[in-house]
Amino acid sequence: MDVHIADVVSTVRAVDNEALLSPQVMEQIVRAVLRAVEENEAHRVRLQQEQRIAGGGGDEYERGWS
Repeated sequence: MDVHIADVVSTVRAVDNEALLSPQVMEQIVRAVLRAVEENEAHRVRLQQEQRIAGGGGDEYERGWS
């Protein structure tokens, strides 16, 4: 079973302020954020595709779940 967490609240304590601002750490953070954004977009696209119903003439209808 997949679990999707939309919001997270956390406390972060920095041991070394200089390390948090280093280019290497910033690059790791940026990569992690970009990866999460890409995963969220891919998930949104998959959901959108799953909600489509294809008709006989190539027509597609989207089910409204809201």
